[in-house]
Amino acid sequence: MGKEKVISSGTEEKIVYEKQNMPKKKHKRKRSKSDIALSAIVYVVYTFFTFVCVYPFYYIFVNTISSNELSQRGKIAFWPQEFHLTNYKNVMQIPALLDAAKISLYRTVLGTIVTVAVAAFLGYMFTRETMWKRKVWYRMIVATMYFNAGIIPWFITMKNLGLYDNFLIYILPTAVSPFYIVLCKTFVESIPKELTDAAEIDGAGTLRTFWSIIVPVIKPILATVAIFSAVGQWNSFQDTLLMVINKKLYTLQFLLYNYINQASSLKALVNNSTNASSVAASLAHAATTTSIRMTVTIVVVAPILFVYPIFQRFFVKGIMIGAVKG
Repeated sequence: MGKEKVISSGTEEKIVYEKQNMPKKKHKRKRSKSDIALSAIVYVVYTFFTFVCVYPFYYIFVNTISSNELSQRGKIAFWPQEFHLTNYKNVMQIPALLDAAKISLYRTVLGTIVTVAVAAFLGYMFTRETMWKRKVWYRMIVATMYFNAGIIPWFITMKNLGLYDNFLIYILPTAVSPFYIVLCKTFVESIPKELTDAAEIDGAGTLRTFWSIIVPVIKPILATVAIFSAVGQWNSFQDTLLMVINKKLYTLQFLLYNYINQASSLKALVNNSTNASSVAASLAHAATTTSIRMTVTIVVVAPILFVYPIFQRFFVKGIMIGAVKG
């Protein structure tokens, strides 16, 4: 009886009940000096790498909105001086720039859709035991990841296929990508086979099973492939350099390539243009080689630079799931 405690008051009983049911506080483990030192080193190292990655873009942007003369002399490092947006206004009014931007946009959207669709379907088909010689076809596709005939055979093949100076040169050669197919195949293999078996029992064919069962389940890896493909399509310029002579099919990146290599003669290009406006003429007199290069670089890189972080979570999730078979 000595251990029992009688509480007559309802208020005291309520207090005791609340104290007994209060969640226990978690005791934080006391960090040692070595743990604190290690954390500090990690933060310093990651801060340094973040700075190294971000500063080049910041440096280019700051120079585009600062005095062209000071930028040419290398006087702009961290803070803009004599702020202005004339470089962007002038570059955006170069006639060929908007047309090239449309071509880059079209090839990125269409090329990404075709690449994702082909990778998803072939990745699914290579998991089906009923596919004729599936192992042979799969190995032949994967072999192209390690063996390449070179630029000249590729050029001859594309020309014989009628893709020379054709917009389809941006779409068809990248439609079948071994790496993306391997990602999709690995992801599909992690899906329980009972799902496809149930669909087949219900009478669904190959295409119906793929569209209604497989596609909704593999969305993370499709998003990952879409990011890879879109970034590659947007940044590509070598196919334009080798296969396109029609200026109407020039991409934004190819113009960037030309301007970076021919920035010193841009004044002559603008003055000789039949569509040169007063603004373009002012660009010829006011702009410098450095300002032209940096401004066009920002104009080209900015769209994909802002899009990529939005889909980064899909990228990480798709890679982690598609790389390991559960």
